[in-house]
Amino acid sequence: MPKVGDSAPLIEGKDQDGKTWKLADVVGKQVVLLYFYPKDDTPGCTKEACGFRDRMADLKKDKVEVIGVSFDSSASHQKFIAKYTLNFPLLADTDGKIADAYGVKMADRNMAKRVSFLIGLDGKIAHVSDTPSADTYLSEMKEAVEKLTRK
Repeated sequence: MPKVGDSAPLIEGKDQDGKTWKLADVVGKQVVLLYFYPKDDTPGCTKEACGFRDRMADLKKDKVEVIGVSFDSSASHQKFIAKYTLNFPLLADTDGKIADAYGVKMADRNMAKRVSFLIGLDGKIAHVSDTPSADTYLSEMKEAVEKLTRK
């Protein structure tokens, strides 16, 4: 798993609409909050996604782009986004390549652990949050974003 100060692996994937999203396209333009989560529409993952959704105005103000990643399909992501009015893309990592690049795949199943990487404008990892609690996780990320964007 990449650590703070490491260069972020330049991943790419298809979002819920089948559009290709590349980290290389946004590095240097925006701070990226790349977050991995186990499964669409499960309690912790829903709480986390809705937490990001509800903070989107502040995150956008700080020029932070939120990208969610799980092993779920694009169709599953579309339902999850529609059900909770999510306002950011979700990448369908059905083959686990993105999770592997960041070392977040669960050892015993095709799921990602709940881990977020805050990637600075320089393409380096500014913060890693890997607490399983959605509440702790959201407040930890909020502080990290504030630290990074208010320098």
